[in-house]
Formats: sequence, structure tokens, C-alpha cells
Amino acid sequence: MKAYWNGKVIAESDKTKNVEGNHYFPAESVKKEFLKHSDTHTVCQWKGTASYYDVVIDGQVNKDAAWYYPDPSEKASPIKNYIAFWRGVKVE
Repeated sequence: MKAYWNGKVIAESDKTKNVEGNHYFPAESVKKEFLKHSDTHTVCQWKGTASYYDVVIDGQVNKDAAWYYPDPSEKASPIKNYIAFWRGVKVE
């Protein structure tokens, strides 16, 4: 699987985990130079509190386009240290 936006590959892995239709990439497969920490947090009833990254490529910012669960619930523990994408980031 590859995640890309604005003409650049952000993440690539054959070890993604599919949860609720979203591919979560292992953190080590994500190019951190394209991510900037966001102050946004949301709560999922069964996964826990999500934290977000802005995806920044060539000066363009895709606000909160990546998310992860730094301390997921026990049920969601398999996606700890995994990052997922949305908001126009293509995952194929």
C-alpha cells in the first residue's frame, strides 16, 4: 500500500492494518519529513483518543490529514504506532 498527496509518496508498506476501511501504516514506513504535529485530538468510542498530523508538502498544508492513536484502547492495541490518512491523501 502507498499513501500519497501532492505528487509525493508519504508512506509505503506491505504491512498495513485495515480498520474500519482505513489502512494504518507502521510508523517506520511513513516519511516523517512530510508530517507536522497538530494540536487536534478526537475521541473514538472504542479506539481511544486520536492525535493528528498536518501533511506538509512543497509549502502546501493538508490540515489534520493523518492520525494515530498514541495510547489506544486494549481492543485497538494492534494499531498502536500506526498512522492513517484521509482528506485527499490517496491510499492504494
